[in-house]
Amino acid sequence: MTLLYTEVEEELRAAVRALLADRCPPAAVLKRAESHPYDLDVWKTLAGEIGVAGLLIPEEHGGAGASASEVAVVLEELGRGVAPVPFFTSSVLATRALIQAGAGELLERLADGSATAALVVPFATSPHRPFGSGAVRLADGGERLSGTVGGVAGADVADLLLVPVDGGLYSVTGAEVRVVPSLDLTRPVATVTLDGAAATRVGDVDLAEVLLFGAGLLASEQYGVAQWCLDTTLDHVKERHQFARPVGSFQAIKHRLADLWLDVVRAKAAARNAAADASAVSSAESTAGSTAASSAVSAAVAQAWNAGVAVRVAEEAVQLHGGIGMTWEHPLHLYLKRAKASEIALGTPGDHREALASLVDVPGPERGQQ
Repeated sequence: MTLLYTEVEEELRAAVRALLADRCPPAAVLKRAESHPYDLDVWKTLAGEIGVAGLLIPEEHGGAGASASEVAVVLEELGRGVAPVPFFTSSVLATRALIQAGAGELLERLADGSATAALVVPFATSPHRPFGSGAVRLADGGERLSGTVGGVAGADVADLLLVPVDGGLYSVTGAEVRVVPSLDLTRPVATVTLDGAAATRVGDVDLAEVLLFGAGLLASEQYGVAQWCLDTTLDHVKERHQFARPVGSFQAIKHRLADLWLDVVRAKAAARNAAADASAVSSAESTAGSTAASSAVSAAVAQAWNAGVAVRVAEEAVQLHGGIGMTWEHPLHLYLKRAKASEIALGTPGDHREALASLVDVPGPERGQQ
């Protein structure tokens, strides 16, 4: 295993970064955040011209047949730009579920980005405590679903809603999607009401594995958020002067930035390791249980560390920017909100630390003990 980037990954990064810098810079994201958060024109270019929508989809279904490592690079760049596109919800979570279910026809619709999908589970669901099927029920012999699911990310722009019930994955039509207020303005969540929605079973799904796969890759987006905040803060303290000196020349500021740099470097290593292990599990050659166990450990480690790092670096960025960092006009608050929202997405750091203790056979403290 190597944590270094391949030439293909660097080329993919350059293409995504150039597009976002040209058509979706943070200032543009901020301008549309309250009215029309998703930039579907940018998404069409990302999906159709660069081909990110079909990265995980096998070539026989029109995709690129790439690995999770390439997906992680895209997520790093989308995190750096807090890009308002449904890549993670559609091309990672929903696509992973459809691959498990063997739904080739639906995968072909997602491969070129002409359609997007959303997995109808609360975005805060931990892979170690999967969303139970009690909230959603089958009716009419499995042809309809009933129930309500809140906090679903990506549902408001999805052409295809996928609902996991009792180990099966169902495509539904006729569901009501209502957007609700969300801390992260660049990734809205919605309440999905399924009462009477027509359902078609598309295959079997292991929801816990899908969510764990997503959690490991979400760490790359969190790393991207943290890296942008650190880079932007470094640029600011070099230019901002007090007492005729750059703010960044003061020792106290240097120490704070050095600590942040170490945190971000560790976050990068954790994210790359989680992506590499996810790639190994996804490969056709990998069937060993030890590989899946290693991936579960690396995903838990990455989320336990990266979620907190993204929040910490974003908070420090706001502080070190001074007055401008507190204003709506500066995009820093978008990064802080993305970091805070993703800290509870797919399990909190505490959920992953608790799971990690059992995964590596290390006894944790008894509940109630200090």
